[in-house]
Amino acid sequence: MHRFFAERTGEALARLLPEEARHAATVLRLKPGETIQLIMDDRLFEAELAENGGARIVRELPSPEPRVRVTLYQGLPKADKVDWLTQKTTEAGVSRIRVMATARSVARLDPRDESKKTERWQRIAREAAKQSGRAHVPEVEVVRMTDVPTLLSAHELTLVPWEEEHALTMSAALRAHPDARDIALVIGPEGGIAPEEIALFRDAGAVPVTLGPRIFRTETAGLAALIMLLYERGEYGEG
Repeated sequence: MHRFFAERTGEALARLLPEEARHAATVLRLKPGETIQLIMDDRLFEAELAENGGARIVRELPSPEPRVRVTLYQGLPKADKVDWLTQKTTEAGVSRIRVMATARSVARLDPRDESKKTERWQRIAREAAKQSGRAHVPEVEVVRMTDVPTLLSAHELTLVPWEEEHALTMSAALRAHPDARDIALVIGPEGGIAPEEIALFRDAGAVPVTLGPRIFRTETAGLAALIMLLYERGEYGEG
């Protein structure tokens, strides 16, 4: 079923956003009366398409959103890897993505390009959310490393997959915090997380964990950790 971003115009009425209405009419050639889905205010609705981009809301659909909110703190990687991980972690269920230049980040984000890059990543998240049937579009933003400890301390639980941690698994860490529903994941860049950064994260309450005996690339580590976390919390099965 086709899915569109929309805004509510009445108790049971909505209107597709302009670019969505154009896509529905000129590309998909949908006709009034066809059944569609609407994404509005982090909620998902079944609706009937009306004239000129309007829609009549039929019913609200069950929320597809995870019950746990996961914020991914991603060490800035090289090339266009943020594009890929934004798309894939959005599909998997991430709530927010915060990109940070860490001590071992080879890439550096020019402040003059930050706004353009962020807009691109946000657009990728938006399209990935729409394609995967989500009601929430993750916010993608750049944060400064100096601000990260304070940001981490605001979460109920912060997990840091770290290659130097060999004992505490993701599963065990989550079992030790069964009620945590606002969780941060911190992923290092290609060179990993520096010891001094781990110390800062620990001071903010972060818990280093192992993802197993194999080392993931930075662009897949966050996705793997996110799926493990959501599985453990029952989002992909019994958990």
